[in-house]
Amino acid sequence: MVKETAYYDILEMKPGCTPEELKKAYRKLALKYHPDKNPNEGEKFKLISQAYEVLSDPQKRRVYDEGGEEAIKGSGSGTAGFSSPMDIFDMFFGGGFGGRGGGGQASRVRRAKNVVHQLNLTLEDLYNGTTRKLAVHKNVICEKCTGSGSKSGKAPEKCTTCKGNGVIFRVQQLGPGMIQHMQTMCTDCHGQGERVSPNDRCKNCQGKKIVKDRKLVQIHVERGMEDGEKIVLRGEGDQEPGIEPGDIIIVIEEKPHPLFRRRGQDLIVNMELELVEALCGFQKVIETLDQRNLILASIPGEVIKTGEIKCIMNEGMPINRSPHDKGKLIIHFNVKFPEVIAPEVCPQLETCLPPRNECIIPDDAEEVTLREFDPKTHSRRPGHGGGGSYYDEDDEPRAAGVQCQSH
Repeated sequence: MVKETAYYDILEMKPGCTPEELKKAYRKLALKYHPDKNPNEGEKFKLISQAYEVLSDPQKRRVYDEGGEEAIKGSGSGTAGFSSPMDIFDMFFGGGFGGRGGGGQASRVRRAKNVVHQLNLTLEDLYNGTTRKLAVHKNVICEKCTGSGSKSGKAPEKCTTCKGNGVIFRVQQLGPGMIQHMQTMCTDCHGQGERVSPNDRCKNCQGKKIVKDRKLVQIHVERGMEDGEKIVLRGEGDQEPGIEPGDIIIVIEEKPHPLFRRRGQDLIVNMELELVEALCGFQKVIETLDQRNLILASIPGEVIKTGEIKCIMNEGMPINRSPHDKGKLIIHFNVKFPEVIAPEVCPQLETCLPPRNECIIPDDAEEVTLREFDPKTHSRRPGHGGGGSYYDEDDEPRAAGVQCQSH
């Protein structure tokens, strides 16, 4: 049990989630609430990053589960100790929307922003490979002024407001004897550190040096690629004068499949059997993701039990960069029992099944009646109201403790 679930709630996950599920949740939410796509959700993006930073680290997650946010602060990993949300995003996406100044990383100064897109694909697409066309909106250097921002081609002047720094510093009074130094982007030059005279501004880009452009790119998805995997188109991202262009980063998002579930290079499928099939044998047909038909048959005399697992080698997902090799197709069996059996056929069934254990009934035993029971409609404990279910999620149903004596 965890003390509080706020960080899990921010990522829309439950405390028992796996690291892979956390990664998928962060990827989805970070792309959705990134300031470049959702400028009004900066605080939400920050909370998502902080929650992922804690829960993705096994040691921090254990501290949080045991003591909550106060324990994280006490361990020296509080709000002041959190990494920048942009740093986490860039590390996760291998560069993300990078290109921002600051942080002391030269790569951000030399390169323009990357463009990140999510590409939704079916399991069939990842099994067979596919090619997709994607319309990408990005910044490109203005062709009219060749990136100078001016009609005459003159070099821009240094911004007098920020003295060429691109940022201005302000002092804010918080209270008696308390002040705060704040750094904000210069609104006169929009953080560029330089500006073009209003009379000399390029009409095509309005002196911004760059314009918005829409480009159609072709994405080649190889067989066996996985959910969360990235396809990087080098140098195809945003452009800015005097620095290297960024990349286009395509993040694969796998859609749920109605029949198969993927686990690494293996495919998992649930198969339901009638009782007669489980006891007397069966034949089933599975259509693969490349539209082949596989015949599954049990060995005569073999009994299949509920929960039994079998596999077919080399019928799972293709292995990326080795597409002729595949993982396993794993079958989980569930045996469906009939609702009722006619009493007159029970003696015939008994002759075919192993003998039952004889039950010794004491003389003072009382006869009772078994009734249907739905845990969802009953409270867990008498006197605790009707709020919860009979069994909580983390609880295991307890054995009845009633056994028949046998000899």
